[in-house]
Amino acid sequence: MKPPAWCTAPRQSLAGLLLTALLASPLMRQWMEASMSRHMLLQFPLWLLAGALLAAALPARARRAIAGCNAHGIAGLLGLGMVLAVLMVPRVLDLALRDMMIEAAKCTALLLAGALLRLSWRPAGLVVQCFFLGMQLPMMVVVGQLYIDSPLRLCNAYLLDDQERLGRWLIAVAATLAVAWLAHAAWLLVRHEQAQLAREHELR
Repeated sequence: MKPPAWCTAPRQSLAGLLLTALLASPLMRQWMEASMSRHMLLQFPLWLLAGALLAAALPARARRAIAGCNAHGIAGLLGLGMVLAVLMVPRVLDLALRDMMIEAAKCTALLLAGALLRLSWRPAGLVVQCFFLGMQLPMMVVVGQLYIDSPLRLCNAYLLDDQERLGRWLIAVAATLAVAWLAHAAWLLVRHEQAQLAREHELR
């Protein structure tokens, strides 16, 4: 099926470039990083989205080369998980606010992680996706609970109430993603079973 005009590869890559430029602008960066919640739950996903959109511009040869060392999306999702685990460390957020080199490294890592997510999610299939989310989402819950329970500021750049708010949001986002993936997996399994029944009916 031919994709609609708005989601062709050139348009996606252009959208990725525009989003990258917007996120890199000083005013947008300062606004997002003024809040711990916006820093992690808005800026991070938007950089991931920008990377996923930019990955649409990869030529077929580059995609085949990546697929050759990313069987079932395992390597890509592992890299994504490592990037997110490191960036959830409060010390990294503090350093990114003070050091432009670390800020640039953070944004670059998120762009690459977004591209890896796009190139790895579908090849991973339900089993590898379940394993990845089964590792990532509980980590989000643990970090979120740590942010809520800690009597001290874990990130010096942000106030304690902002830290607690982020903790509640991390738990809520993890639960929402889990429910959404389970619903999607159930829908795919039902479609697969219906297709099998239809084929069996045709053979009779």
